[in-house]
Amino acid sequence: MAQRAVAIAPRWPGAAAAALVLVLTIGTLAAVGWRAEWQRGLSPADWAAIRFTVTQALVSAGLSVLLAIPVARALARRQFRGRAALITLMGAPFLLPVVVAVIGLLAVFGRAGMVNSALVWLGLPAISIFGFHGVVLAHVFFNLPLAIRLILQGWLVIPAERFRLAASLNAPVGRLLEWPMLRAVVPGVFLVIFLICLTSFAVALTLGGGPRATTVELAIYQALRFDFDLGRAALLACVQFGLCVLAAAIVWRLSLVDTMGAGLDRTVQRWDLRWPMLDYLMIALVAAFLFTPLAMVVWRGVPGLALLPAEVWAAAGRSVIVAGASALLCTCMALALALRGGRMVAITGVLPLAASGLVVGTGAFLLVYPFINPTRLALPVTVLVNATLALPFALRAIGQTVEGIDRDFGRLGASLGLSRWGWVRIVVLPRIPRPLGFGAGLAAALSMGDLGVIALFAGEAQQTLPLAMYRLMGAYRMEAAAGAALMLLALSLAAFWICDRGGRGNADL
Repeated sequence: MAQRAVAIAPRWPGAAAAALVLVLTIGTLAAVGWRAEWQRGLSPADWAAIRFTVTQALVSAGLSVLLAIPVARALARRQFRGRAALITLMGAPFLLPVVVAVIGLLAVFGRAGMVNSALVWLGLPAISIFGFHGVVLAHVFFNLPLAIRLILQGWLVIPAERFRLAASLNAPVGRLLEWPMLRAVVPGVFLVIFLICLTSFAVALTLGGGPRATTVELAIYQALRFDFDLGRAALLACVQFGLCVLAAAIVWRLSLVDTMGAGLDRTVQRWDLRWPMLDYLMIALVAAFLFTPLAMVVWRGVPGLALLPAEVWAAAGRSVIVAGASALLCTCMALALALRGGRMVAITGVLPLAASGLVVGTGAFLLVYPFINPTRLALPVTVLVNATLALPFALRAIGQTVEGIDRDFGRLGASLGLSRWGWVRIVVLPRIPRPLGFGAGLAAALSMGDLGVIALFAGEAQQTLPLAMYRLMGAYRMEAAAGAALMLLALSLAAFWICDRGGRGNADL
């Protein structure tokens, strides 16, 4: 009798999915390494790009974590109306397309934005959002909510019994409870955000501001699109992959651990609640920082909808098709890998975390260039790469549920003699609509706002909505770009909501 349901689940779909992931990660890396001009070495400009990439990632991750700690502490200590909704909304920047956020940040911090208008009214000099500080500001905007959520989770797992014991002993909570938790949680949070900032392309593309604010991925893009220097692009892609692998290995090594022990799930009763106004002030400031750019996108985008040219509407249609295809492929791959199981499949599923989208796109470009014009394959390659890069998130959502089904019903399914496909159809699929919907929604939203691979391949006839919006910004058509940003924001949130809601609607509540 089989001991695990995975033994009667179909095996070849998982093998096919793993093979596709390996081709798009290790295969494209091999193509990049083969084409790289190793004897040429790195130029001073390349070393400058590496230093800028690492420096901005360190500063962005450090600021995100430092700002997140007091806000997470305030949210853990205080209960107020709308707290749950606020914490939920803090996940929005993760789904927000980068170019949309840039439009919102420009509306607040740009040359004609709210902040500079106030500075001019006060007789003070204006500030510029472009360059190093602009890249850091954008990264903090994206990653501060993520840091808050992860650190807040660390506070919430401290058992209530620890607080009761500290209260009975009149012991300092910060030194005995909060500081040990932060030592366990913060290094992992910092390294995760560092990895995200290390692979950021669209932020540097829109806010970089010149040669002294160029990341490695932006240098790869310039080498391919403007210089058509395949050797230099391949060499830089190898460097970027090495940086990602090193950061991902450190993240894996310093994964979050629970050092608090088990509790009895009692409600935490805090007595160290002095200075409530300081906690509420921190929460209000962060909420204003996160939600004001989004409000400005809506405010400036509505008039811009009437100024959108016809090619932007066509680009929006392509984005919808690409997002739908990416979501479908990503969920199928995640389900196939989850059904197959095993350590090698788990490793294959996290390989995309060590791969930058632009590095994978560079490898794909080098593979297809000798045989066909890469522009003709812009949309199919974008679908493949976007689905692969979203795979770790979908696999994490689906894999845990499939593992639980495997543990609970595997021996029963084997004893009933279910066929491989019968197991999937009768037992697995009816029980996983929620994680399938969540994974599909996440993949669709991330693909909808992608401005990485498509920037390498697409011409005018293949551009998606993010690329069309970036070109409007480059042409200083900011009103139309604001309209495109609002459309992209609505499409991304709608894609996530439709998929996630669809999964919930078919699930038992």
